[in-house]
Amino acid sequence: MSFSELLEWQWQHYDANHRNRNNLLIHILAVPLFWIGAINFVVPLVFAGLIHALGGAILMGLSLFAQSKGHELEANPPEPFKDLRDFARRVLAEQFVTFPRFVLSGGWWRNFNAAG
Repeated sequence: MSFSELLEWQWQHYDANHRNRNNLLIHILAVPLFWIGAINFVVPLVFAGLIHALGGAILMGLSLFAQSKGHELEANPPEPFKDLRDFARRVLAEQFVTFPRFVLSGGWWRNFNAAG
């Protein structure tokens, strides 16, 4: 599956997999934490070395842990990962494309209000 096909597949299921109010709250906080972690991982990795990138890796891990706990609250949890490559592609797609698209399209707000 190409990355564009992955994005389309993820988008088709995203609304149904993100309806629990607590999961939505976790995501609205944890996804930006992932972004901060990613920046604090990549920039030090390129300019200062692996040890300096450790803080960013920890932030990304905490973000993903929180989101996984949020997904456990969903009536329709996401499909399990097939392998490490599937995990990496789907996580990057969700964090950097699908969740921001969900927020900007109004889907997050709509589902948050409907969960009330």
